[in-house]
Amino acid sequence: MQVNMLVNGVEVSDDIEPRLLLVHFLRENLRLTGTHWGCDTSNCGTCTVWMDGTPVKSCTVLAAMASGSEIMTVEGLATDGELDPVQQGFIEMHGLQCGFCTPGMMLSARWLLDHNPDPNEEQIREAISGQICRCTGYENIVRAVKWAAAHSQKSDTREEVGA
Repeated sequence: MQVNMLVNGVEVSDDIEPRLLLVHFLRENLRLTGTHWGCDTSNCGTCTVWMDGTPVKSCTVLAAMASGSEIMTVEGLATDGELDPVQQGFIEMHGLQCGFCTPGMMLSARWLLDHNPDPNEEQIREAISGQICRCTGYENIVRAVKWAAAHSQKSDTREEVGA
């Protein structure tokens, strides 16, 4: 079947099998490998992307269901070669170790900051509660989101994606 969608601001179209998951479409068909595939049960959140401005676990969405939608992956966070404050915050505050959960964490954090520019620690922890990090104690991840909150400015790109 034919799917058409806007991925990171670029129109894409492809002929796919109806049972293809969005995570596999992004990784295999579009070669956007920043979206990770972790647990195959929707528990870990590593596959989180935005669909029409809302975080979703792309292992629970068929690519066919996303046809006609706007999708943003972690690759879409940077603008004109400049890292998003969330991405920079993870660097500055050492918010990652192995990096496997990081893309999903970043997208959830960006969504939070777009809806609550000055979250407290409890709100940050709630926003990332759908992602499992097996390496850290979440302390540096929370610090990274706080850093990003202090350095964030909404971009036109995120507003267009539905933030």
